[in-house]
Amino acid sequence: MKLLRFGPKGNEKPGLIDAKGVLRDLSAHLPDLTSAHLGRAALDKLASIDPAQLPAVEGPVRMAPIVADIGKMICVGLNYSDHAAESGMAVPAEPVLFTKATSAIIGCNDAVVLPRDSVKSDWEVELGVVIGTRARYVDEASALDYVAGYCVVNDLSEREYQLERGGQWDKGKGCDTFGPVGPWLVTADEVPDPQNLDMWLEVNGKRYQNGNTRTMVFTVAHLVSYISRFMTLNPGDVISTGTPPGVGLGQKPDPVYLRAGDRMALGIAGLGQQNQTVHAWNPELIDG
Repeated sequence: MKLLRFGPKGNEKPGLIDAKGVLRDLSAHLPDLTSAHLGRAALDKLASIDPAQLPAVEGPVRMAPIVADIGKMICVGLNYSDHAAESGMAVPAEPVLFTKATSAIIGCNDAVVLPRDSVKSDWEVELGVVIGTRARYVDEASALDYVAGYCVVNDLSEREYQLERGGQWDKGKGCDTFGPVGPWLVTADEVPDPQNLDMWLEVNGKRYQNGNTRTMVFTVAHLVSYISRFMTLNPGDVISTGTPPGVGLGQKPDPVYLRAGDRMALGIAGLGQQNQTVHAWNPELIDG
């Protein structure tokens, strides 16, 4: 299944995409798509619904964040060796973890707003892993059993804040609007091999990132198991698993960073596409 939330901020509804690509309204069956609907039994119940019996949604709509109550977003740094090289950093011996504030999370096509005085905001297409069952000290062999599904993430990053403002990556990763997710959550049964997904990102029509999840340093299963040793992963939590090379920081001879008016397009095979326009600092675009 392809599950999603749609509609204006504060009035989102749950939906799904049927086999013909039509958006269907699920709100007669559940009030919203929350963490409570991501376990195996709940997903099986949703899968038993005949999409043809659900109302079709006409016209363009806002695609909201895929789960209403994402509890935490754990990100993995330097998880592609070639991205580590372009960043001038060593491939880590263990996963590098940081968090992205939930206030950064937005719908996949919502406005990306640059922080005030930002000069080095950057892009990163990443595979998002959505937890469906509470995971604590799980072994790698069974780790994927705890995954509800997958999504596209743009792990936007303000590099000056991240690398030049006294350490701790979080301050450059958690800026408002710096966590677009979606357009939908593709359930795990439709992604038999999360380690073989093509991914890409363009800015203003220029392709900067081309990659595949098979080149991850640490696999999805390893990451779920590893992170569960340090914190409980709850339903609705999202793991953003790292980015392939081609970020703005790594461009030669000079880095390229986002400016107001830029347009980003990014996607992962089978998981959909995001499209965002970059705006100068404007709190009304964040809160509206």
